[in-house]
Amino acid sequence: MRYELYYWASIQGRGEFVRLALEEAGASYVDVARVADGEARMVALLGSVAVRYPPFAPPFLKAGKRLIGQTANILLFLGERHDLAPKGEAGRLWTHQLQLTLADLVVEAHDTHHPIASSLYYEDQRREAKRRGADFVANRLPKFIGYFERVLAANPHGSAHLVGSRLTYADLSLFQVVAGLRYAFPNAMARHAGRHRRVTELCARVASRKRIAQYLASERRLPFNQEGIFRHYAALDE
Repeated sequence: MRYELYYWASIQGRGEFVRLALEEAGASYVDVARVADGEARMVALLGSVAVRYPPFAPPFLKAGKRLIGQTANILLFLGERHDLAPKGEAGRLWTHQLQLTLADLVVEAHDTHHPIASSLYYEDQRREAKRRGADFVANRLPKFIGYFERVLAANPHGSAHLVGSRLTYADLSLFQVVAGLRYAFPNAMARHAGRHRRVTELCARVASRKRIAQYLASERRLPFNQEGIFRHYAALDE
């Protein structure tokens, strides 16, 4: 099967979590918005009344006749299909739970630069962003990263992975979140690095996996930029 991934063409965003899973799986897929008229096709699908289970927003994945929306939901589907999640129900639910927790962290990271409304520019909410960013760096960021450090430490199979003894999509997603946080908050992440050795080591292992390393070195991997979820503003990283 050749998958069709629908997401915006110029940013990593939430679509990157799906791309990493597809790349690690060696799956055949097309990034629809990056081909001719692809973004128009994506917008048309979003507004179509003919779609039985319409997605709310990108990313969404076309798999045969299925159209699957929401990042965590897509990964739940791909995890079972491509051996990126445990086979047992308890393990699959635990992996999904970790992914949803990462999704919460992504939202909080985004809201540091857009605390009032996504429809406003950062410059229109700079004062509020300064307050939100300070709390995120001081309290929320260490709480989230510390949680994943404890999850790794508590894994009875060792701290090489979040779930069990093999890589899951949760490991890939933690790598992506940490990479984004290092871009957006380099000073804060540098301060916390020594306290979260297991998280740091897991991210290094993910980056060195053959297919992931090839993807990261390719043109398919877009750089972080000031239009995505993770944005660097020096005033928010003090």
